[in-house]
Amino acid sequence: MLAPNRPTASLPRPPIQSGRTAEARVLTTFRSLGVLPETAEALESLGVTEPFPIQAMALPVALAGTDVIGQAKTGTGKTLAFGIPLLQRVTVAADAGRSNRTPGTGRPQALVVVPTRELCVQVAGDLERTGRLRAVRVLAVYGGRACAPQIHALRDGVDVVVGTPGRLLDLARRRHLDLSRVRVLVLDESDEMLDLGFLPDVEKIVALTPASRQTMLFSATMRDPLIALARRHMTRPVHIRASDPGGATVATVSQHVFRVHALDKVEMLARILQAEGRDLAMVFCRTKRTAAKVTDELDRRGFASAAVHGDLGQGAREQALRAFRNGKVDVLVATDVAARGIDVENVTHVVNFECPLDERAYLHRVGRTGRAGRSGVAVTFVDWQDMPRWSLVNRVLGLPFAAPPETYSTSDHLYRALGIPGQATGVLPHTHRPGLAAEDVEDLGETGRRPRRRAENRPGPNAGTRRRRPRATR
Repeated sequence: MLAPNRPTASLPRPPIQSGRTAEARVLTTFRSLGVLPETAEALESLGVTEPFPIQAMALPVALAGTDVIGQAKTGTGKTLAFGIPLLQRVTVAADAGRSNRTPGTGRPQALVVVPTRELCVQVAGDLERTGRLRAVRVLAVYGGRACAPQIHALRDGVDVVVGTPGRLLDLARRRHLDLSRVRVLVLDESDEMLDLGFLPDVEKIVALTPASRQTMLFSATMRDPLIALARRHMTRPVHIRASDPGGATVATVSQHVFRVHALDKVEMLARILQAEGRDLAMVFCRTKRTAAKVTDELDRRGFASAAVHGDLGQGAREQALRAFRNGKVDVLVATDVAARGIDVENVTHVVNFECPLDERAYLHRVGRTGRAGRSGVAVTFVDWQDMPRWSLVNRVLGLPFAAPPETYSTSDHLYRALGIPGQATGVLPHTHRPGLAAEDVEDLGETGRRPRRRAENRPGPNAGTRRRRPRATR
């Protein structure tokens, strides 16, 4: 699928290697780009038939084995831009049968390094679906989960490993993961790894791979530390940028900014969630406590919501995301841990309940909607004390919201701008909630945590202890 308004592709002078550029070619199918028939068929079965600009520009270069620096806005198809060349460099058994594979020794042929656990799971799933007809074995390794299953999978043999820096280094140090046969190395969402302080770990991981590998670095933004990383570890890379003259965000996202009062935020949010045409919605908060509180407030108002934040275990976070993708809950309240790279279909609305800290956080939050050419709505609440921070974000991104209008949950311009019905009350009848199975409620609870057992099911304080007899006295 192609976006209705295709961004124009521009290729600036590469910052690493001068004199080399990639020419954008007008191609309509993945097959015409040189993608293997099995891979193209797998993509077509998923409804993906035409490349996005970053894919059309990067695939011919990457398929030739050249190092690539890919830069494009979030939600424009970077995963397939590196995923397809990576999968085609992987050698699989001639019969493509998993049962006939020779057990491996933890030596993958390709490695993808990502900054967050959620992105790790998503990228691994995308690669597995794209390479399924060739039976490419893909393994996700990340923290918050037991090591034993990941170690067993490595012993059985894998072709592609997708992992977070900490778990990758841990497995390598314990000699369960051998990166000496990696042919392709991908550093995805590199700017996020820079923000999270992962670059030293990334350097150590890169040092464990062969110098002859193909390296691809993909990011929404390029900063000096990333350019320095590329200079050290890439060979004559081609810098490919798919840009849009419409600004830093994709053109299909309608953006709104309102100056709000703290005590009216939840009421405004509840009205916005009743807007016409809303499907799935993501609400972003800066703190874990606020995310849990907002989730509870929405639940009391009848909205099926779940939370994703750092206080939750990895299992609870994955359970919440799975329920959100399946439509079991239609509002996901998250801290920025979920902003990077998460791709969920049918997210029509993003609400910044708290002002993002900087322009990068804003871009990646807003990038959860309007993906793959779809339209979306992004709403940002700005408190009085956040006005200086928002002014900086607005200026850096060149947005037209320097003076957001003062807005209340009853303001007419809020209803007009977002298509909120006049009868919206901010409270849903219980029958309007999406269908939640008993096991989903059991797993998620009100704030993404497993609820406590009822009092009548808990044993008493003296349960299981033997009652002593009083000692006889003479």
